[in-house]
Amino acid sequence: MGATAWSVIVRGLSGQLCEVAAEITPGLPSISVSGPCGDQPQAWLDRVRAAVAGEGREWPQARLTLTLSTRADSGIEGIHDLAGAVAVLAAADPATFPAPRLAGVVLLGRLAPDGALRPVRGILAAVLAARDHGRTLVIVPGLNLAEAALAPGITVAGADHLRAVAAWLGGGDRALSVPAAAVAAPPESTGVDLGEIRGHYRARWALEVAAAGGHHLRLIGPPAAGLGALARRLPGLLPRLTENESLQVRAIASLAATLPEGPLPPNASRPYVEVHHSASARALLGSATSTRPGALARAHHGVLHLASYPDLHERALEALRAPLEEGEVVVANRDTLLRLPCETLVVATAPECLCPATHQGACTCPPAAERGHRQRLHRVLADRVDITVRENPDERGGFGADSRETSAEVRHRVTAARTAAARRWGEHGYTTNARVPAALLRQRFPLSSAEAAPLEAARREGRITRRGGDRVLAVAATIADLRGGEGPSTHDVVEALHLHGFGRP
Repeated sequence: MGATAWSVIVRGLSGQLCEVAAEITPGLPSISVSGPCGDQPQAWLDRVRAAVAGEGREWPQARLTLTLSTRADSGIEGIHDLAGAVAVLAAADPATFPAPRLAGVVLLGRLAPDGALRPVRGILAAVLAARDHGRTLVIVPGLNLAEAALAPGITVAGADHLRAVAAWLGGGDRALSVPAAAVAAPPESTGVDLGEIRGHYRARWALEVAAAGGHHLRLIGPPAAGLGALARRLPGLLPRLTENESLQVRAIASLAATLPEGPLPPNASRPYVEVHHSASARALLGSATSTRPGALARAHHGVLHLASYPDLHERALEALRAPLEEGEVVVANRDTLLRLPCETLVVATAPECLCPATHQGACTCPPAAERGHRQRLHRVLADRVDITVRENPDERGGFGADSRETSAEVRHRVTAARTAAARRWGEHGYTTNARVPAALLRQRFPLSSAEAAPLEAARREGRITRRGGDRVLAVAATIADLRGGEGPSTHDVVEALHLHGFGRP
């Protein structure tokens, strides 16, 4: 006697169906696991056996062989428990659990010793994978039901106990729970608003240009300049997530186990991830063994804030380079390759010096320490950022009335600029100016002698490199999009040079 149940192996945001087959043959009672079943096959088998007993059924007193068709090395512990238990129950009692009832069904969830179904992370990615493989129904733990219901194009149902799944297999159509009605989308407010910031006119403009073109930027200033407050307001300037982007953000949050409990609105807000300078390379990239995304992937379609970026470890800085260039995190170990998207916008902040001085003239740092810190400011991430702004707290404005734009007003211009860029580069597969290759930028925007003169002068003086000139052109294209122009003018190029920082940190 034999039976088959189906689960999903999650690898990043994609997945693969995993067949769990149970075969009962005459012989002395024994259990064998055929095929790879992850790093802890005995722990998986113990959970399945305890849950079957907790459901009130006898474990087969015969030779039992459990076979997994594909490596179950997803790193998400317990996601295959329900499929394994159902396969054993169906093999032991085919009359009560008919095979046609299991056709097209995917079973996901971890089992407690008493048979209760516990939630697991990565459910949304698993449900989307099941849908892409043509499955029509997915049964998940009840606490994962709201998350699973976010996946369009597939039916999901929830169960709190193995007993409920067994009842459904036996014909009890009402044994499973259905998703609750979707809650209303949250209001546009992100909790912090650019309108709350006084002054900082140069930094506000830099944030707008960075958001419109997808350009990474650095903000440098005294400790009291409020750079962190500026960085936290950058997600609110980005356009609203599309449905597909929202699903990706939610799927990554599910893998990271950071989704909030309770009913979920259909659309997610832009993620904001702040990284301390002590973060390791693994904290940034994630783990292939446990399929846990790092900070780069968790900031996908959002903002990654690198606080005190010059103090990042060299290995962490090396870990940043390829993902920021390619928009993808790739982590590998001996047996597993994890790929996750990281189309993230990086804002790196750092104090001007190491002492708590409020302006440069009040610095009390030893000359050697000050020199070393400034060298780090100049060198770290210099080839990955397009915009660098030094903030002077004396320019933040006084206590009187101040004309300040809200995040919604700036976001309106940013959205229009991104729409123009996506229309221009769509046939080439790009949506923001920051991602467009230099050769394509130069081909689309051939500068006249007068327009190129500021770039040539800056290059001759050693303030920018040729690569830096290409990045200045990309920023100039974004400035042109913000003002509604067809291409960068001489004024746009000069403004982009100032935002670039003339090669200085």
